Amino acid sequence: MIEKIQAFLKEVMLEWKKVVYPGKEELIGSTWVVVIFSFVVSMFLGFVDMGLSKLVSTLIR
Repeated sequence: MIEKIQAFLKEVMLEWKKVVYPGKEELIGSTWVVVIFSFVVSMFLGFVDMGLSKLVSTLIR
């Protein structure tokens, strides 16, 4: 069991060395993409919610 754990940790360390972290510019660009996408999706869902609210309130009356 201990050998399996040691082998696993050794493989984890080997994979960790292969990781490439983004640079500052790439990180900032990706952050803007996420912020803008989140804003667009929230606006879309807000409009859908308003439309469905009006539809349901119309059907209830």
